Amino acid sequence: MMHMTFYWGRTVTILFDSWRTNSWLSYGLTLFACFVVSAFYQYLEDTRVRVTQIGAKKRADVEVPLLQKKVAGKLSAGRIAGTVLFGVNSGLGYLLMLAVMSFNGGVFLAIVVGLTVGYLVFRSGSEDVAVDVDNPCACA
Repeated sequence: MMHMTFYWGRTVTILFDSWRTNSWLSYGLTLFACFVVSAFYQYLEDTRVRVTQIGAKKRADVEVPLLQKKVAGKLSAGRIAGTVLFGVNSGLGYLLMLAVMSFNGGVFLAIVVGLTVGYLVFRSGSEDVAVDVDNPCACA
């Protein structure tokens, strides 16, 4: 039977009937898998943003001619790659959401901590600081 409220326990079914945990070892491996996939989600999101920026020529300091080459009309290889990464990342995000909907507290915490650590490792330094070119001292 599916739980409709959060519960704590080692018995959980994640995404498929065949992915059931019955022991502490299988539960721990499941939590570790949820953590890793959540961190990987943040890595893919960072990669997608970088590919999109390169494809749109927003980053002048990076030269990647393959991603800037026009394929057909307005489409560039970078734009297509960014679109594919968006689709993969969206699918992965929905799978993580469905895993949280198992209502197991450990799974919920593993995914939230994985997303947090993934953001810290892959995305927290990616925000570029905006500096006014005409007045560089006005950045404070």
